[in-house]
Amino acid sequence: MIVTRPRDWALVRAQLADLHAKRVFIMGCGQCATVTETGGEKEVLAAKARLEQEGVEVTGWSIGEVACHASGQRLEVRKHFGEFSSADAVLVLACGAGVQTTADVTDKPVTPGLDSLFLGTVVRHGVFEERCQMCGECVLDRTAGICPVTTCPKGLLNGPCGGMWNGMCEVLRDRECVHVRIRERLAAQGRAVSAVPLPPKDHSKKLKPGSIDMRAGRKKSRHGGA
Repeated sequence: MIVTRPRDWALVRAQLADLHAKRVFIMGCGQCATVTETGGEKEVLAAKARLEQEGVEVTGWSIGEVACHASGQRLEVRKHFGEFSSADAVLVLACGAGVQTTADVTDKPVTPGLDSLFLGTVVRHGVFEERCQMCGECVLDRTAGICPVTTCPKGLLNGPCGGMWNGMCEVLRDRECVHVRIRERLAAQGRAVSAVPLPPKDHSKKLKPGSIDMRAGRKKSRHGGA
C-alpha cells in the first residue's frame, strides 16, 4: 500500500490561500489512506471541522473506493456535482496518484493534504515499513523474498558491505544486515549453495513515467495464441 502522512496544516492553508479558495470540497480515499488513517472518513471530517473553524466553507466531502481509479473519481464528481461546482478548490487526502487522478477528472484546482512516503507493508496496526521501490526488475526469487534494493540503506544487490559488524547494519545500527538475513533465510531453505551474485540492475526497466495497458496484452494473447 502507499503510505502517506498529513502535510503540515499551515502549508495546506497556504496552498488554499494561494488558490484564493474560500469554499472547498474534500476528497479522501477508501483504500490506502483509510488504512494509514490519513484520508479516511475520520480524517476527512476532522479536516472539514478545522477548515470551518478557520472560516472556510466546506461545500461537501467524499470518500471513493480508491482515489487513484479514474472512473471511480469521475463517478464521485458526478455524485457530488453541485457541491463540486460551488467549490473554489478540492483538497485531496490521498497519495500523489490520487491527487493527480482527481485533477484529471475535474476542472477545479486540486491541492494535496498528504505527503506520499513509500510503498509499504502493514506490519501491524499503525506500523508500516517500506519494502518495495517498484524498480521494474524484481529479484525476490533470488533473495529469499527480501528486497536488498529497498531494505539495504546503501541499495547494495550483493553484500554485505565492509561496514557490517557482527551481523548488524553499518547505517541502521539497531538492525540486522539485510544481506545476513538473506543468506540465513537461503540457508534455512537449503538454497545458499546455489546462490550466485546478482547482475547490476537494468535501470531501463524503470522508465518514467511508467505506463502499461493490460488490455493490449490480453488482446494480443487472444489473437496471437500466446
